[in-house]
Amino acid sequence: MSAPPQKTLLHIAERHHWESARDAGVPYTMSTLGRTLDEEGFIHCSSDTSQVDGVLAAFYTTIDRADLVLLVIDAARLGSPVRYEPVGDQVFPHVYGPIPVSAIIDVRSVPENR
Repeated sequence: MSAPPQKTLLHIAERHHWESARDAGVPYTMSTLGRTLDEEGFIHCSSDTSQVDGVLAAFYTTIDRADLVLLVIDAARLGSPVRYEPVGDQVFPHVYGPIPVSAIIDVRSVPENR
């Protein structure tokens, strides 16, 4: 599905997976909660914080927010294709390859429950 390319993407990460990749200097390869890039075929991302809020509410309600981080990804540094694909009534960016640590330009706390 076609969508205008974005400069940054957002990815909800389990803190220990992100920190492990960062500390080892290897690409980040977790797709989503408990599933790897190899298992899923792509890495789930969001276009904006509204999508992040929806994903958190749908899939991460039992996870302590302190155990999660929000990765801000510079799409130009990826080196892997990004496809914008429909999920329900929205279109989400999916990264079809590992995310280099150098593409992560910020690590934020995830929004609190509302």
